[in-house]
Amino acid sequence: MKIYGKNSISERLKVSPKSIVRIFLEKSPANADIEKTIRASHIPIQYFSSQEFKKASRDIPSQGLIAEIGEFEYFDFDELLECSKKEPYVILFLDSLNDPQNLGSILRTAACFGRFSAVIPKHDSVEVTEAVLRVAQGAENYVPVCKAVNLSQAIDKSKAAGYWIGGAVVDSGEDLRKTKLNFPLGIVIGSEGKGIRQGLIRHLDFKLTLSMQGADLTFNAAVAAAIFCYEAVRQRG
Repeated sequence: MKIYGKNSISERLKVSPKSIVRIFLEKSPANADIEKTIRASHIPIQYFSSQEFKKASRDIPSQGLIAEIGEFEYFDFDELLECSKKEPYVILFLDSLNDPQNLGSILRTAACFGRFSAVIPKHDSVEVTEAVLRVAQGAENYVPVCKAVNLSQAIDKSKAAGYWIGGAVVDSGEDLRKTKLNFPLGIVIGSEGKGIRQGLIRHLDFKLTLSMQGADLTFNAAVAAAIFCYEAVRQRG
């Protein structure tokens, strides 16, 4: 896998430099500072001319920096619940998202707010790919991402560990603005087109709706997740 640009690579250098196999660098005064950091981390550097770099980057914006990294490592869900005993994460259960842009945006939002994790299904869902990492811009270093064979079972495991599980629904839910959230908290965000699958609805402790007075439209998954994350952080204090 490859990550592109200063933001993504700087965050990876801070948090997980050993995951970087090598870095392709366009020799430029603008990259002098990060080059020092790369050298201090003893990561191999391969220098490219501007023309070589343009070809290597495949027209992906990169600021003259590309890092070759290992495959993305998913967090173990049981370990996540164990870690949450002392200081619980808010868990985002992402039901069958298919747009890497949305997953990357959700990870970035979760990283900005802090103490969030994400769980995606093993099947019928976008995974953490290079496209996701380009949008996340380093957020993947701060948000544990788990992959569940069965999302319903993962939710039930969370409930057994003391979590309250709410689901984001388009209508017929409690108004998010007026609802007191219970913690530790898990939030289920549905897919872009279908929302939360019917099989997961019965595992929810409560449903939550974003009340809107504007056009008869709906938020996409990433925007909805950002609003729910903000409210969770506000109430968590």
